[in-house]
Formats: sequence, C-alpha cells, structure tokens
Amino acid sequence: MAHLCGLCLALRSDHGQFARVVTNYDGLIVSVLTEAQVERTPGQRRTAGPCPLRSMRTAPVARGEGARLAAAVSLVLASAKVRDHVADRDGLLARRPVAAAARRVAASWDRAGARTGARVGFDTAVLVDAVDRQTGIELLAGPGTPLLTVTEPTETATAAAFAHTAVLAGRPENTEPLAEAGRLFGRLAHLLDAVEDQDDDAASGAWNPLTATGTSRAEARRLCDDALKGVRLALADAEFTDGRLAHVLLTHELRRSVDRAFATDVCSHRSGGLPTVSGEPSGTGPTGSFGPPPGNPYAPTGPGGPYGPRPPEPPRDRRGLVMGCLVWAGLACTCQMCCGTFEDPWSRQRREGLCSQCDCGDCCDGCDACSNCCDCCNCCDGCDCGCDC
Repeated sequence: MAHLCGLCLALRSDHGQFARVVTNYDGLIVSVLTEAQVERTPGQRRTAGPCPLRSMRTAPVARGEGARLAAAVSLVLASAKVRDHVADRDGLLARRPVAAAARRVAASWDRAGARTGARVGFDTAVLVDAVDRQTGIELLAGPGTPLLTVTEPTETATAAAFAHTAVLAGRPENTEPLAEAGRLFGRLAHLLDAVEDQDDDAASGAWNPLTATGTSRAEARRLCDDALKGVRLALADAEFTDGRLAHVLLTHELRRSVDRAFATDVCSHRSGGLPTVSGEPSGTGPTGSFGPPPGNPYAPTGPGGPYGPRPPEPPRDRRGLVMGCLVWAGLACTCQMCCGTFEDPWSRQRREGLCSQCDCGDCCDGCDACSNCCDCCNCCDGCDCGCDC
C-alpha cells in the first residue's frame, strides 16, 4: 500500500489530480524493486494525509526516485492503452469528438511521462517505440505467427524499466538480471491479459493475440510457467538489501495470478511441474485442459460437490474510457476498491479490494525471504517452496 499510494501521490504532485487515474499495480513493482536494492532510510517514507481509499486515514507512503520512475512508466503505458481503445473504437471512443479528446489526453501523458523519466535519467522513448511497434506487429500477425513475436515489445519495455531500478539504486551488477526479470514479467502480463480477455474479445470482435495467432491455451500456459521460472531464477541472481516484498510479489503472487487466469487449483509456492486440477495433472482432468469452460475463470475446478464449477456468468459489456474513469472515481470515493468487492470500472469483472487479498499472512515477515513459508502456509503441506531461498 505504501508503494501504491506513493505512485498515486507522485502522479498528483508532478502532473495534477487527473493523472492519478493511471495508478496501477504493475507500475508499483518498479518502486518496490528500487527500494529493495538500497539501504532503508527515514527519507524513503513520508506520512500522507487522509485519503478515501484508506478510509480517510493517514499512512506512510513511498517517496523518491523509485516512485517517480513508476509514475513515468505508468503514464506512457496508460497513454498507449488509451490509443489502443481509440483504435478499437471502444464504447464512447467510437464517437469522433470523444476520440479526439482521448488522443489529446494520451499525448499529454506521453509528454508528462517523458518529463518525469528525464528527472530520474530514464528515456521513455524505448517505451514509446515499443508501443508503436506493437501496433505494427499486431497488424501483421496471423495464424502461425509465434506468440512471443507479439509479446516482444511489451517485454522490451518492462525490461528497460526494471533494469533502470538498478541504476537508480546504484547497483550496476543488478542491471542484467533485473532486465531479464522485467522481460519475462512483461511476457506474463501480456499473456495473462490475453487469456483473461479472450472470450470478451471474441464476443466484441476485438483483436486478441491467442486467437489471432491460433495459439492454444495449453501452449500459453506452458509459456507462462517457463516465464515464472525465469523470473524466479533472475531474481536469485540479483543482490537485494531487503528483497522480501519483491520476492512475494514477483514469485508467489505472480504464480497465483497465473493460476487464477487459467482457473487451476494449486499451491502458489509450487515451482516444479504443471499445476493439478482436482488432483490430476493439468490437461487430464474431466473439466478440460485448464479448469471449467470459459465464463467464470475464477471458479473452483472440482467436478461436482460444493467446489464444482459455477454456472457461467452472463457476458458483460466493457465500458469505454471516459465512463470507466467516472466509475473509477465513484469507487475510489466510496472506498470499495480498498475494503470490499467491486466491479472493474472498464471490464466489469468482479474484483476483490486490497484488504481482501492474502499473501500468506506474515510468513515472509519473520524469516529470510521464504525459508519458512511452507511451515506457516496451510496450503503447502508436503510441497517444496521452490524459491531457492
């Protein structure tokens, strides 16, 4: 929460209130990695005033170059997402006046990201170039195109952002391993977005990398598992002053994100082999390759019984950019994004507030990395943590 709030407040301080809408969970990883590589000092935190997302409580929040780098990355990538929605003519963006206004907002975010990046020595041109190449690659991609060709621009952008955290921290030896971790993190982010949106994209006629290249979900899962292992190994090669939070987010939580996207029921600490569904190897269970049919990707996968597949949810219409931003503002003001369940402002999927998310309790707070995590997590009886700690 300190890093999430730090990113949000860095955006407000440098670019005004409206820029805070680009705050996102992926961006805060940059701030986490920067802080993990430096000695902890009192100046890394400041006390922020009351905020609706914190139930009008004050809180210590992250500050400094890591938060600013996260803000620069978030602005440029949000600009790219806006332009993508404009190109797809989503919702209100199908109307020319609204699309023109959205393009102006995207251009202003590009400039703002470049200014903030320059203050911390990061050239956001690599991000802009990746975004521009992504559009061209998608236009040329078709059946048989390697899926990693489509994810390459995202990988390049996130690798550059992760590597620059080593520069900010004065740890040049970490540049290469963190670039590798960033490349694979970008691959995972792209693939998971494609998996979660595939059915909605098919219903709306939007472009989806899995559908366009003819890639099966089994192959996408294999690529995700390989990327998870690669991120873990890359982090093991980096030197951290205190890497516990980075370890939890990029090893344990990233694994859980993959399991949720593919609707598999596994221990999030297991590193070897394919996940199991209802006690059988993935792909051999009665529910298909990766859990129940599309419709509710978060449903438990046991056939029958109290944990059987739930009925598919009715299709939901995605909101446009402007309407989604208005809904986001309403959720923020009522604290639903923090302390309850809520409907995603844009995709309309059900989400859990921050207070509802569990990351193995305090198991990584009282030990070095996760050496004791399998002793304190109830889900891990008999399985290896697999984190090389």
